[in-house]
Amino acid sequence: MSDGLLDASTVRRWADQAGLRPSKRRGQNFVVDANTVRRIVQAAEISPDDVVLEVGPGLGSLTVGLLGAARAVVAVEIEPVLAQRLPQAMAERRPDRADRLTVLQGDALELTDLPGPPPTQLVANLPYNVSVPVLLHALAEFPSLTGGLVMVQLEVAERLTAPPGSKVYGVPSAKLAWHAQASRVGAVPASVFWPRPQVESGLVRLRRQPHPSGPASRAEVFAVIDAAFAQRRKMLRSALAARWPSCQVQAALAQAGIDPAARGETLDVAQYARLAAALGPVPPPTAPRRPRD
Repeated sequence: MSDGLLDASTVRRWADQAGLRPSKRRGQNFVVDANTVRRIVQAAEISPDDVVLEVGPGLGSLTVGLLGAARAVVAVEIEPVLAQRLPQAMAERRPDRADRLTVLQGDALELTDLPGPPPTQLVANLPYNVSVPVLLHALAEFPSLTGGLVMVQLEVAERLTAPPGSKVYGVPSAKLAWHAQASRVGAVPASVFWPRPQVESGLVRLRRQPHPSGPASRAEVFAVIDAAFAQRRKMLRSALAARWPSCQVQAALAQAGIDPAARGETLDVAQYARLAAALGPVPPPTAPRRPRD
């Protein structure tokens, strides 16, 4: 049987039938090249035993390819008209695999539970404005995910995979490293999307890795990361003093073996975990002072 992958004319026809005008606000750029879908599925290293969580399936370009490779696919789509249409579309393109698909209509950022067996791989074409929050949320909520592959704007791919010390290393780089090892596995030209975006996309391969050892929780480590990069140009002793007492910061940096003159972009996630453990509980935000009458 044919693999059922979509071409540009089919994608446009389905969009017309659904009365859909792709939304720039929601980053709706659909893959219209079958070879690109094959490449993504191959790079994701999906096995016949995998349960794939797909975020933002849209018109199903990538869903078709995933159904051909995985044991099951759970697709989460925020657009009601697309969520309603997807099962019918997959029954048309892959009738032999359509029963492996479960579609949930809703916001992936609010997802806390999934039907059926736990997901093992995350595969998604993520829009720029929500790509990092969706990725971090999925990895936090579903520890069964052992890895996956996401397609994001090229600039975001560079940030997600940047090592400490890099010019683009920042909050997304450090927080993703808490959950997984990320690596670039290629670029995707704008020409394979409809509508055509103004930028290229990048493929990021994820492999789950153990959290850094130590008593600090994810929330505590992430609070330190946020504080360190809130004032990126400042040294850590100054940047962290905006949230913790200066004497506490100095003592914690010494305990964690970190140079007080270092900047946030030089620390890896293990160092952030040590620093968070030394700092202890995160103090509540300081209430702004009321102006005098």
